[in-house]
Amino acid sequence: MNRSFILKGNIFHTPEPDRLAVRENAHVVCEDGVCRGVFDIIPERYGVLPVIDCGDKMILPGMVDLHIHAPQFAYRGTGMDYELIEWLDNIAFPEEALYADADYALRAYTQFADRMRASATTRAAIFGTVHAASTLILMDRMENSGLVSYVGKVNMDRDAPPALIEDPAEGVGADTRWFIEESERRGYRHTKPIITPRFVPSCTDALMEALGEIRAEYDLPVQSHLSENPIEIELVRQLVPRAAFYGDAYDRFGLFGRGSNTVMAHCVYSAPPEVERMKRNGVWVAHCPSSNMNIASGVAPVRRYMDEGLRIGLGTDVAGGTSESMFRAVTDAIQVSKLYWRYIDLDAKPLTFPEALYLATKGGGSFFGKVGSFEEGYAFDALVLDDSAESTPRPLPVRSRLERAFYLGLDRDGLVMKFVDGERVF
Repeated sequence: MNRSFILKGNIFHTPEPDRLAVRENAHVVCEDGVCRGVFDIIPERYGVLPVIDCGDKMILPGMVDLHIHAPQFAYRGTGMDYELIEWLDNIAFPEEALYADADYALRAYTQFADRMRASATTRAAIFGTVHAASTLILMDRMENSGLVSYVGKVNMDRDAPPALIEDPAEGVGADTRWFIEESERRGYRHTKPIITPRFVPSCTDALMEALGEIRAEYDLPVQSHLSENPIEIELVRQLVPRAAFYGDAYDRFGLFGRGSNTVMAHCVYSAPPEVERMKRNGVWVAHCPSSNMNIASGVAPVRRYMDEGLRIGLGTDVAGGTSESMFRAVTDAIQVSKLYWRYIDLDAKPLTFPEALYLATKGGGSFFGKVGSFEEGYAFDALVLDDSAESTPRPLPVRSRLERAFYLGLDRDGLVMKFVDGERVF
């Protein structure tokens, strides 16, 4: 496949959180899967590259989903009357138990991967279940999707249904070690394993210690949940009384940054000591506004985190979130920040559209490296969006067209091209 070409159209990206760069009728250059910049006139050195003329369509970086549960996709939009712990017990855990059946996993994960392929997401950090073989099926499906992803076999050895408790008979963490080695043997190009303790309440110290050792041995990133819900936080305090705060319960076992890429979802109630530890250790926050609303966790103080200089991206958190749409995640992030400002902290100004777009692209993209922008040297992940089906009585400025596309959810029907690392997905 030719990974060197030029896209011509209306080009958008956010080099900084507060700046939406807009270039109309311009060119963005991809050379060997790497972005070489945006130009009004094609530089002579790129004159031999083929040009894909997108006309009046909009071209923007691919979206990065820092937190999504693949096995929960099958029941998204149900059980929304529950709070977190009740939701896990009554909805999430019974569904995840079904993935002991490889045939069911194949059907479900094929549907999930097909939808992810068609979505605006180009990179994602994904939870599987405790079942190593079924999570490898998920990796197979994601590899075929064309997206770049981290996929985690979930770890749990307490406070879960028996069908989801790991069997330590062959050694604590043995299934995870097998899962990692088998995924490496399969030689995936776009899909890599990630260490995935579900959250502290479901993992004993012995399991966390084993995962810390495996993480260091294989030099892998980490994903989990942090300070999502008051009941959950109280459970952590009771189960790990030695921990100074929730994040410290991960940090004790080398699962909280400090040289390894770590993303923690939610962080709704992270107190200043936890925020300082996240900043010092380089931990990413996956802000999941839809899920935080649906299962009554609260509203994360994203403006404070941005002001503190934390690394932040967005997550859809299906199925606490009801949709895999990152366009929806962007608008949800803006809307909940307005509620936080109006009802909680008048000094925490709401997110702007450019800021939320930055979180969905370059902010979350940094977890994967130089991703999420059309600056020179960044991976060429791009979307081409056609909004012509949405008629207006008067022409709109292209910036307004882009914002409208997000609020109207045009990622469902308006995406006409998608590129990941310069390879065309569709």
